[in-house]
Amino acid sequence: MSGAFRGRSRAYLAGLLPPLLVLFFLTVAPGIFLVATSLTPATPLRPDSLLDFSDPFRNYFEAFADGRFLNSLVVQAKLSVATVILQIAIGLGLALLLNARDRWLEFMRSAFLIPMVLPPIVVGILWKILYTPEISPLHRLAEFSGFAVPSLLAQADTALVAIVIAETWEWFPFTLLILLAALQMIPDEPIEAAIIDGAGRWQIFRYVILPFIFQALVVAALFRLIDSLKAFPLIYVLTGGGPGTATEVTNFYAFQQSFNYANWGYGSAVATLIVAGSFALSMLVGRISRRDFDEA
Repeated sequence: MSGAFRGRSRAYLAGLLPPLLVLFFLTVAPGIFLVATSLTPATPLRPDSLLDFSDPFRNYFEAFADGRFLNSLVVQAKLSVATVILQIAIGLGLALLLNARDRWLEFMRSAFLIPMVLPPIVVGILWKILYTPEISPLHRLAEFSGFAVPSLLAQADTALVAIVIAETWEWFPFTLLILLAALQMIPDEPIEAAIIDGAGRWQIFRYVILPFIFQALVVAALFRLIDSLKAFPLIYVLTGGGPGTATEVTNFYAFQQSFNYANWGYGSAVATLIVAGSFALSMLVGRISRRDFDEA
């Protein structure tokens, strides 16, 4: 019996070893290298700086004293809050409208998923065309209607709004998908009982539907909050972080420090802080998901 158990254990280990090695070399090893680099003043201008650990926390102290880094956190917070709220609101509204078994509605659901499956660079190019007055059909239509619409991307006050619109359009299908699945899991009996008791549509939504889908709302919001930290492609294509630093979010700032200014150590420290924030949010999602599973 023990021999068979040992043989089965070896078979499991042999099956797990290849994916574990791939995971290590693609995720763990780069993560270790990122953290190690963040503890050095690494720059290609000084090859020996990659092994200089004499002042390991200098980059982190500099980051929290860096006004541009702090500004990137504010810009990131504005972008994240605005996009998450809009994506949840639009996703929930459409999920309520599409929550029925009908062929036409099934076709509409599939059509709404198109923005989410497009490559981010393609989405960026699409919105770059729409935001460029010289070639944008929306600007031409506005001019034909007698309205002069300036370029949203060229104004510091509206550039971030333009990013929020594009990001929301690309990712609201994600929240739509999660919330639609949650709505379709609601049993019919509570809704039918509420209708018999004379409840209106708002009362049914507030006291019957919302409690059933609340956990799905929280999980969808947290997932989108985590993903909003990766809004790099849109910003790179549309604004390049400008005008000025109006759309310079934290990951774009890390990119600029690492590749434009060759401050590898400082850029790695900023990237490490982003990873730590993403990890904390992921842990929160995991706790909420486990609690939801236990309650179910």
